[in-house]
Amino acid sequence: MNEMPQLKNYVIKPAPVPTLAVAGSDALFPIHRIYCVGRNFADHAIEMGHDPNKEPPFFFQKNPDTIVPLGQDFPYPTETSDVHHEIELVVALQKGGINIPVEDALDHVYGYAVGLDMTRRDLQGEAKKLGRPWETGKAFEASAPCGPLHPVSEVGHPTEGEVWLKVNGEMRQKGDLNQMIWKVPEMIAYLSRLFELKAGDLIFAGTPAGVGAVVKGDEMVGYVAGVGEIRFRVS
Repeated sequence: MNEMPQLKNYVIKPAPVPTLAVAGSDALFPIHRIYCVGRNFADHAIEMGHDPNKEPPFFFQKNPDTIVPLGQDFPYPTETSDVHHEIELVVALQKGGINIPVEDALDHVYGYAVGLDMTRRDLQGEAKKLGRPWETGKAFEASAPCGPLHPVSEVGHPTEGEVWLKVNGEMRQKGDLNQMIWKVPEMIAYLSRLFELKAGDLIFAGTPAGVGAVVKGDEMVGYVAGVGEIRFRVS
C-alpha cells in the first residue's frame, strides 16, 4: 500500500490550500485558480473608455491566496494611492475540462458567491500605457475579498437581479446581472478554449459602472441578487 508522502519529503513547508467557506456548512471549497473577466458590463466598458460591442471576452488572473474571507478586513495595499472597488458575481466550478460546450457549461458550476476585484488603478493604468501585464494592479495580496459560496442546489443559477456596492452607506455601483455582455455559460465555454479548467476554479464575472477609490476606514457593502451581501472594512 502506498503511503502519503511525509512533510520531510518537501524541501520547504507546503503552503496551505486557499479555501472559501460554504454557506450554512462547515465544509470548505478548495481554490485552484482565480480567473477574472474584464469589462463584462457595457456601462463599465464605456466608463473605462472602450466600446463593448467590439471586444471578445478577455481574462486575467489573481492568485488563489489573494482571497480575503468574510470577517476579515481588506488591508490597504502598498505602492498605491488609488485603490478601486469592483463588485462581482463569483462562479465556482466543481469540475473542469477543455472546449466545454455552452449548453453543458452550467453543469460544471458548484455555486456562486459575492466578491470584490480590488484594483490598484494607478498601477494598472501605468501598465496599460507601457503595454505590460496587469499583475501589479490586479493580483496583489488580499485583492479578492469574497463571501461564502452558495451551492447551486440552494440558489440555482442567478441570471438577473441587482448588483450593487455601497461605500459608507453611499451607493457607488449599481447594475443588473442581465446586463452582463458574456453570460456565465459563455464565459466558461470561452475560457475552456484558452485553459484547461479544473475543479476549484473561480471566475469573477465582471463589474457594473461606478468603480471608484476607497481609503482606510471605509466600509464596503456589496450585494448580488440571489446570492447575498458581503461587508468589508478597509484597514
